[in-house]
Amino acid sequence: MKTRRQFLQNSLLGAMVAGSGDLWAKTAGFFERPEKGALPVVIATWDNREATAAAWQILSNGGRALDAVEAGARIPEADPDDTSVGYGGFPDRDGHVTLDACIMDEFGNAGSVGFLEHIMHPISVARRVMEKTPHVMLAGEGALQFALSEGFQKENMLTETARKAWEEWKVKSEYKPVINIERHDTIGIVAMDARQRIAGACTTSGMAFKMRGRIGDSPIIGAGMFADNEVGAAAATGLGELVLKTLGSFLIVEEMRRGKHPQKAAEEVIRRLARKYPKDAADNQIGYVVLDKRGRHGAYSLHPGFNYAIFQRDENIVKEAGSLFLK
Repeated sequence: MKTRRQFLQNSLLGAMVAGSGDLWAKTAGFFERPEKGALPVVIATWDNREATAAAWQILSNGGRALDAVEAGARIPEADPDDTSVGYGGFPDRDGHVTLDACIMDEFGNAGSVGFLEHIMHPISVARRVMEKTPHVMLAGEGALQFALSEGFQKENMLTETARKAWEEWKVKSEYKPVINIERHDTIGIVAMDARQRIAGACTTSGMAFKMRGRIGDSPIIGAGMFADNEVGAAAATGLGELVLKTLGSFLIVEEMRRGKHPQKAAEEVIRRLARKYPKDAADNQIGYVVLDKRGRHGAYSLHPGFNYAIFQRDENIVKEAGSLFLK
């Protein structure tokens, strides 16, 4: 019987642990040559060009995709004018800003935090969970304690603008999702660097005025975001409950594994969602951004109005995604 050491030394897994991700991909049969000039590339939900620019600064200097997506996600997290992510995010119905985030690297490692309070950059806490603990996810008070032990500072995340919006909401205390409100939501961001290393991140303050304790899709691996270095990556935005019930990010990657172009994979998953949950699909928005191993991308949503930012070939632009339903 082989020992664990012998197994690691003599297997492809050992090659991965030693850092030879390309060897694994070639041998597994999933190695794809990128399209000319396609690398590096980063794509994000909504018009998050500042986020893709921050990621590109790392990618264009030969940096790692993981560092790039973290840097990109940190931009809206610190923006007090972004009411759906991080600092400035609208609170729950009790007036508390609670944050969810996840991150994945090219080796399939993952980390996430849910129901985290008082921390400016949950995406960086998620990365510490991935790199410094034996776990994938920490939540609530435990996530906060871990963040503080790692040197993160406790801060007041409720801005005056968000507080006033909450006070106005309390008059009727009604929740009704509005499709594409202000054309922003959760940021999902995925990237591939010059060495074909794929990584992804997702971060949000969640549903405005949600029930205390609610956690959405953003910190859930396979729902809010999923990255597989053999194939590609996808990230979601929109109604978290609907994303959670369909695990669309994971499913998109699997559709690409079966040979679909990123655009076709996103379209297939949106169609499947609408068939399974027709009423929810009619009343709510879901959008996906997708990237494959060749540097090709796709984006698709249930309803018109979803846009995305992509930085590729030295150009940082916003594009409109196609949609299943028409206006």
